[in-house]
Amino acid sequence: MTPRSSLSRTARALSVAVIAFLVSLLSGPAHAQIAVTADTVYTMAGEPIVDGVVLMNGRTIEAVGPSAEISVPDAYRSVEATVVTPGLIDARSTVGLSGIYNVESDQMQLETSSPMQPELRAIDAYNAREELVSWVRSLGVTTVHTGHGPGAVISGQTMIVKTNGRTIDEAVVDSTAMLAMTIGPSVSQNFESPGTRAKAVAMLRQKLIEAQQYRDGQSGDNPPSRDLGMEVLVDVLEGDVPALITAHRARDIMTALRLQEEFGFELVLDGAAEAYLVTEQVSAAGVPVIVHPPMIRTYGAAENAAFTTPGVLHAAGIPIAFQSGYEAYVPKTRVALFEAAVAVGNGLPRDVALRALTIDAAQLLGLSDQIGSIEKGKHADLVLYSGDPFEYTTQVCTVIIDGRIASGECQ
Repeated sequence: MTPRSSLSRTARALSVAVIAFLVSLLSGPAHAQIAVTADTVYTMAGEPIVDGVVLMNGRTIEAVGPSAEISVPDAYRSVEATVVTPGLIDARSTVGLSGIYNVESDQMQLETSSPMQPELRAIDAYNAREELVSWVRSLGVTTVHTGHGPGAVISGQTMIVKTNGRTIDEAVVDSTAMLAMTIGPSVSQNFESPGTRAKAVAMLRQKLIEAQQYRDGQSGDNPPSRDLGMEVLVDVLEGDVPALITAHRARDIMTALRLQEEFGFELVLDGAAEAYLVTEQVSAAGVPVIVHPPMIRTYGAAENAAFTTPGVLHAAGIPIAFQSGYEAYVPKTRVALFEAAVAVGNGLPRDVALRALTIDAAQLLGLSDQIGSIEKGKHADLVLYSGDPFEYTTQVCTVIIDGRIASGECQ
């Protein structure tokens, strides 16, 4: 997959970062100088460092290396751990839109008034103070790609946030990350029309054709009136905003690949429960997969999901990342770290799983220059553990985001 590096996306991310920085200066306490020492530091930028040190100065990483090579200044606050990794990245979620209480007032992840609403923005519904956000943060997630969930032909725009923000302005990293779509039976379960797969895909193709015409008309003598839905669909067609298509059945995955070939947009597959049946086609298309949580409930379109799918996709050369996904019952979300651990127990190499939670997820989201590894100049997002991150009895005891301790502290 080609990293996302378009000018419009870079400008958007830069403007958001500037706003967030100014807000933090006005409303938050000064960032600390912190020194983390650990038996093992997984930087994801090279081999693990034994007896390692990570220095953080403000929002960024100042230095990382073996303790024999890194001198810790006296003024730095010291924090110790057994294992340190970069902050974990949840590559697909609805937290902040879906709430912990499972009541109508905190379920904003799917608007059911129409099956196609590309104009809906996650940033207008995200609750930075939602308890589910703090819950996944306490389990190591420092960055989450969240927004409108599956279940509509086009359900809306997703966004990327840090999990420590008290307001949306403090949390947001990218206000428009992807456009969420769904191909499969869940659409007809939520709407009277479309009632079949063929109808849903025909509606989606027609909408994309209309977006092509809208784009072409903007350069004419009589440009069309502004249309918010058309604007984001044009961004999809131009490659500035990827299409995030939830598709579980093999036939639905193949439909998503045909749509990509027809319209030329950047595609990210979500869920893909039966992707192990079409690995050759997915690999040939160069499409990454935000794989379903291995412990997903196996019913409906995901009835053929398997614990081994992440390992199979990796063996086929398909880039993967992990997600918490969306569950219809309390507490509404899974934990990406736990799901990755299950994948490790079912054939996925341990180092690949850790990459899929960190640097590979950052690459998929177009943010590998900022997060995903412990390197000088990158965001100071770290997770400190009491032991092996994939061991059942290990605790996430400290989470550091942007150079601040956001959750717990190892004893």
